[in-house]
Parts: sequence; structure tokens; C-alpha cells
Amino acid sequence: MLQFHSTVAPKRANLSSISPPYAVSCLSSSSSSSQSSSSLSFALSPSLHHLSLSRVSKSPLSSPKQKRINVINGQTQPLKVMISGAPASGKGTQCEMIVKKFGLVHISTGDLLRAEVSAGTDIGNKAKEYMNAGRLVPDEIVNAMVTTRLSLKDVKEKGWLLDGYPRSFVQAQSLETLNVKPDIYIVLNVPDEILIDRCVGRRLDPLTGKIYHIKNFLPENEEIKERLITRADDTEEKVKSRLEIYKQNAESILATYKDIMKKVDGNRSKEVVFNEVDSLLSQFLKEKAIASEKQLKKSLPRQDNWRGIPTRLNNIPHTREIREYFYADVLQATQRAISAGKTRLRVDITIPELNPEMDVYRIGTLMELIRVIALSYADDGKRVKVCVQGSMGEGALVGMPLQLAGTRKILEFMDWGDYGAIGNFINIGSIGANDVGEEDDIFILVAPQNAMGNCIIDDLRAMTDSAGSRPVILINPRLKDLPGSSGVMQTMGRDKRLEYAASFENCYHFRLLYYAGTQYPIMGALRMAYPNEYQLYKRVDEEEEAAGKEKYILLSTFEQRPDVNEINDAFDGKKRNRDKDASGFWAFFNSVFG
Repeated sequence: MLQFHSTVAPKRANLSSISPPYAVSCLSSSSSSSQSSSSLSFALSPSLHHLSLSRVSKSPLSSPKQKRINVINGQTQPLKVMISGAPASGKGTQCEMIVKKFGLVHISTGDLLRAEVSAGTDIGNKAKEYMNAGRLVPDEIVNAMVTTRLSLKDVKEKGWLLDGYPRSFVQAQSLETLNVKPDIYIVLNVPDEILIDRCVGRRLDPLTGKIYHIKNFLPENEEIKERLITRADDTEEKVKSRLEIYKQNAESILATYKDIMKKVDGNRSKEVVFNEVDSLLSQFLKEKAIASEKQLKKSLPRQDNWRGIPTRLNNIPHTREIREYFYADVLQATQRAISAGKTRLRVDITIPELNPEMDVYRIGTLMELIRVIALSYADDGKRVKVCVQGSMGEGALVGMPLQLAGTRKILEFMDWGDYGAIGNFINIGSIGANDVGEEDDIFILVAPQNAMGNCIIDDLRAMTDSAGSRPVILINPRLKDLPGSSGVMQTMGRDKRLEYAASFENCYHFRLLYYAGTQYPIMGALRMAYPNEYQLYKRVDEEEEAAGKEKYILLSTFEQRPDVNEINDAFDGKKRNRDKDASGFWAFFNSVFG
């Protein structure tokens, strides 16, 4: 088997290698409500056994003209924080708590100096000369040290927390010249008398380096107490001198950062102080994300040359052109969402061949969609894990939803291209934390769903927790909460399960609309492709001279997915009213849109 480096992209498999998708035993619409049961009935047509693994003609989706959007690189810039505080203001403690909560890289000039000197670098050797001579290390050396640290990969990915630097106007201006600018400048304010008491009462354990206080933080035992010492600079006279120097320095850099400065009362418990710091940083991140998304929506192509909704969608089986249209539509929306930094996504697409409530549901169409998305990211050198849930439940409830029966085998037998994409860039796994590898970049989950007595949420959450900031895409999930049995679903409370299921953001949504209780004729469609709004369309027949033809006209747009009442009102030409009771032709969709 060929081995690939991350910069080598596999050759795309041809979609034509699966001719019409496999026929799978499927329940009729009248009995489809039982599809979530644990039945293991499954049958493939002979076409699976003769599945071609060779390339035929080139797929339109692999055309070099198709716009390629890099993934994972377009996320919002990470947080950049400066924090300042007088000696004993609690700055070190707050830095620890900020790093733990926000994952920033903590940068302290003292730590940097010691590290550079210890490593014997050019900067460290120069700094050591000044330190040995009892002189202050010049600004240009310290700035070079800081900017070098800020240029490293971990800082660029995680963001930074600059602790107690800059200390002078010259240092601040030097950072500005180098375009090193914080998002927020936090200043911890504590009265002088409190600071003096904190410093004078501090005691150092020379064995561990741990700091104690004679009033506020006593040593754990007498043995430690006996060896504690007072640091040479923790006398009242020296503390007052250091406070004056700090105030002068703080005043000198005030002009540079006054527009982003946030003062925090540090004369409170560390927990209370951090609550305020946490609130400031969280609010800034929220505002930054909103601004970034608005900018992204302006810069991204709104429809990627979208041709409109294809017609004759009730003609089954769908033509390859129609299937490839939807594959491309889903792919482009997903790419845009991931480029925008979205990491928890869901795709909901229920054209007839992808709607398990209909007799014409075809699992092969779902597998083709999965393959298009996976190969697209593999083409970008990303390593994709395609995951299918395994058997769940206990006793009589052991099994998996009928909709998913056999999907893993189908994925393994599919044509993934001639150049070893499968097993290298693309791997098949199960839903759960155990299948999250360090090498994986993106996870695509095939129709995860709850079944009566069996809940996939716990495994799903364990997987997303392990995936961290890596994108997880749910394709046609069915996470409606169902009654549990034998305690299987009780690990997480119902409210928490619903909250978690709702945490996945729609990047694509397409649903056909019918008269209540029917699946013919098509009355309209609801579509959303990130970053656009939800668009409600009405299907209309063309004029008499174009008899037999149809088109979709846009009725309304919605910032959020509309409910049944809003759809009713749009078709009736009425103003939107969320308080209206569901009625009329569209009441059937209450369970879908509620």
C-alpha cells in the first residue's frame, strides 16, 4: 500500500463507480416511524457484489475549475491579552487561571530571560552579560526576545497572555511598531496598603519555591514553617520603592493602551477577581466572533454560482446530475463553514433519496455524499475519519437503527480512488472517543441517531470532547430524544442531552415541503447553505406555453430556521407571527420544525 505525506492529495474517486445507489430494504412511509427500532434486517441488491473499483469518466466535482477553500485555516484570530499589576496584586494567580480557562500561551519576560540564558542562545548570552553586571537588560534585547516567542506556532494557534510587559513607553511603542497589539489590556488595581501587607507578609519555601503568607496562606505543617524565609526585596521600604516604579511605568504606557484598558478591582478573593476577568475576555471573544462572521459573510461568495433548486425532485431515482448538484451544494456550504472556524456542524438534507421516511430512501446516495465530502478534504491533505455508530443497547434492545445497517461494510467496499486515499487520508471508524486519533483532522459522522431505549449522545459527546477544536460534521443526524430503558440513556439528563444536540450548527439544510400527510405533489422547499439565511421557496408550474415545466420562486428569508407557523404565513402572504397555532396544509410539519 502506498504511503502519503500530508502534502500529497489522493486522486479523486469517480462518482460513477456506484451506479444507482444500492437498494436497501426500507420501511414504507406508513410504517417508517418504527425505523428507529433495533431491527437488524438488511439486504443489498446484487449491484454491491459487482461494485466497480475502477475509474470510469472524470467526475464534474473534481474539475480543476471548482473553487477550493482551505479548511481549518480560516478561524478567527486567537485572543491576545496583556495584563498588568503591581507586585503582590495577584497577577500571577490570575495568569494561571486565564491560561487554564482560555488556553493562551503565558509569556513572562522573567521566564523568557531565564530560559534564553539557560539555553545559551545569542539573546540569552547578551542578556546574561547585563545581568551579571547588575544592569537592566536593554529594551531591544527584551523586545527581540518577546517578538521571537510571539512568532512561534503555539502562540499563533492558541493566542497569548503577555504578563507584566511592556513596562515603559519605549517598550510599548516598539511593540506597536512591530504590530504586536493586544485585544485587551487588563490592569489589576489594589490599594497600596494592601499590597505592602501582602509583600511584607510573604514567605518563601527555599526547598520548593512555593510562596506562603503569614496571614492569608499558612504553610501546611510545622516542618515547612520552620524553613520559610523572607525574600530580600520583601521589606516595607523596598516594596514602597517598587510600587513607585510600577506606577511610573504604568503611567508611561497608559497612552498606548488606554482605549482597550479594563481596570479590575484586585482587592477581592482570587475567584471573584477571575469571574470579572473571565467575563471581560468571554464578552470580547463573543463580540470578536460576531464581527468576524459578519466580515466573513461579506467576503465569501454568497451562492458559489448556485443555479437554483433543480426541478422534478419527485422523479425517482434521481438523475446523477441532480445528486451531484446536491453533493456540490452541501460540500461548498460545509467548506465555507469550516473556513469560518466552525467546528460543530450538521447537515440536514432530505431529498426523497435521502429521506428515511420515504419508500425511495437509498443508502447509497448517502454514502456518495459522504464520499464527496471526505475526498474533498483529503484532496487538501487533511486526514478524515468517517464514523458510523455501532450496535447499542442491552438485552432485547441490542442492535442499531435499520437506516444504518450495513453502512460500514458499504463504506469499506466503495471506490475511494486509485491512489490509496482509504487507509491513509480517509479511515473508517466508529462513533466514540476511542476512534479519535491524534492524526485525524476532520470527523464525518454518518447519520448518528437515537433509537428506542438506546442513546447515541453519550458516545457522540465523548467523541467531540476528544476531538477538541477539530471539526466534527454530522450528516443527517436524528437526535430527537426518545424514551430510555434499563438506564441506558440516563448518564446525561434530558435537558443536557437536548442542549448538547442543539450545540451543532446547521451549515446546510434542505427539505421539500408537501401537503399535510402526503408526499406528493411538492409544494415548496426550505434551503440554507452557510453563510446564507434560510430561504423558503414555492414550487409553481410554468405558463401554459411551457406546460409540464416547473420552477421555484423565493417567498421569504429567515435568519433562523422558520417554524411551521412562519411557513404557513409566508405561503399565505401574511406577516410573520410565531404565536399563531399551527394549522392548514403545513401543520403536518410541526414535529419536523418544532
